[in-house]
Amino acid sequence: MENLLYYWKPIVEILILWFVIYEVMLFFEGTRALQVIRGIVVLLIAYFIFLKLGFEILDWLLGQLFTISVIAMMIIFSPEIRQGLARLGKRRFGFSLKQEELDYLLKQLSEAAQNLSRAKHGAIIAIEKNDPLTAYIESGVIIDGQVSSELIETIFDRATILHDGGLIIQRGRISAAGCIFPLTENHELSRIFGTRHRAALGLSEETDAIIVVISEERQDIALVYQGKMYKDLSTKELSEKIEQLIKVK
Repeated sequence: MENLLYYWKPIVEILILWFVIYEVMLFFEGTRALQVIRGIVVLLIAYFIFLKLGFEILDWLLGQLFTISVIAMMIIFSPEIRQGLARLGKRRFGFSLKQEELDYLLKQLSEAAQNLSRAKHGAIIAIEKNDPLTAYIESGVIIDGQVSSELIETIFDRATILHDGGLIIQRGRISAAGCIFPLTENHELSRIFGTRHRAALGLSEETDAIIVVISEERQDIALVYQGKMYKDLSTKELSEKIEQLIKVK
């Protein structure tokens, strides 16, 4: 019995360790901190290997480096940590619209995107998926209205005070407009993209929202999802892409 426990104990420890690492990866999924977490995981694995091999100097060095890395990450990536904590314990309901409701939503969005593009009016529209956008809704003006191309076009008309902010669609309704979204810190993004595209990428890095962006200067339609941008879309391609992403769990 003792021999059995001797062999099973390290196996259980390894399984627990990998489970914790996996959960941490999910915790930071879609954020800038994920790459740093991967580096820390490598340091952690190396630390345990050196510990088992008895390399005392390397073990001590990596132990100190690991401690400093964790503290630095807590300070630098505090927004990502808050976002991850907000997800904990949250039940994921997914997109619950019926097919006919989804078809109506896509039709209104497509018409609005086409008309805004032709009128050279910029716009940024975020569709809530699983991650709640409540914090961003609170930064804007509550609308709570039915989605319609006319209402969307009115909100983003340059004569209105809400046109510079973002519009949020939640559970098939327009929840708020004039919302403030976080700007991406991706320095590799081309300078041809303005504040709306940077805000769309920033929001997509922190949530799983589906974001539609209409360029005021270039009149093109783009879609942003989890840090990836799909550019120069036709209205048909926009509808198909939104429907595809909505149905991805």
